[in-house]
Amino acid sequence: MDRHEQQEPEDLAQLIARLKDTYDVTDSEIARRIGVAPATVNSWVHRKRGTGRGPNKDKLRALAAAFPKFTEAEIFAAAGRRAPGSLSPDARDRILALIDELTEDQQQITEIQIRALVDRNRSGA
Repeated sequence: MDRHEQQEPEDLAQLIARLKDTYDVTDSEIARRIGVAPATVNSWVHRKRGTGRGPNKDKLRALAAAFPKFTEAEIFAAAGRRAPGSLSPDARDRILALIDELTEDQQQITEIQIRALVDRNRSGA
């Protein structure tokens, strides 16, 4: 490959294949470690979307925790998503305190804005 050609980013199926090789585990073992059904991992491996948008952030984080040779950022990128930032309890309290100061209409607008940001992150944009 010419070094100027851009390589396609790794998708979740490819990352899981690497993970299985690295840790010598099966779909069933991955599923057991992250608390999902083996069929769920199998659907990721075979790129089946079903009715959802792929793995949720908790399952992606669980993959990183169970298989630490793979970072959260790497796993989220393979799933086509941006890794969410961590939120300390203090930060959560500060944000909620600010939202408590808004009018009901402003709270609804803020919720819509936050949902739009979350949807954008989920889409990998």
